[in-house]
Amino acid sequence: QVQLVESGGGLVQAGGSLRLSCAASGRTFSIYHMAWFRQTPGKEREFVAAISWSGGSTIYADSVQGRFTISRDNTKNTMYLQMNSLKPEDTAVYYCAAQLTYGRSWYDRSRYDSWGQGTQVTVSS
Repeated sequence: QVQLVESGGGLVQAGGSLRLSCAASGRTFSIYHMAWFRQTPGKEREFVAAISWSGGSTIYADSVQGRFTISRDNTKNTMYLQMNSLKPEDTAVYYCAAQLTYGRSWYDRSRYDSWGQGTQVTVSS
């Protein structure tokens, strides 16, 4: 199994920046693609960004394109989400996720096998 632990959330003013981390442990050699999702109360968990195993391919939701950057360091078994120019609408619990099977959709949350517990990001106006 793979365990994921997020960190780096917090309170920031609009226009500010935060960097989230997701540390993986366990059978990390079985991880393929990884992603960040976010969720607000009463809404479904939505896709934010994803990254391939090598880090060479990335995709973003339109709402964060140009402001957020996803990356990973496989030597440290850690994935990151650099969030710049934050907006109040970015306020959510952010979750990292990992796929243990190759070839699945990156956007579909049901295609991810392991999830972290989430970290709260709050952006004040």
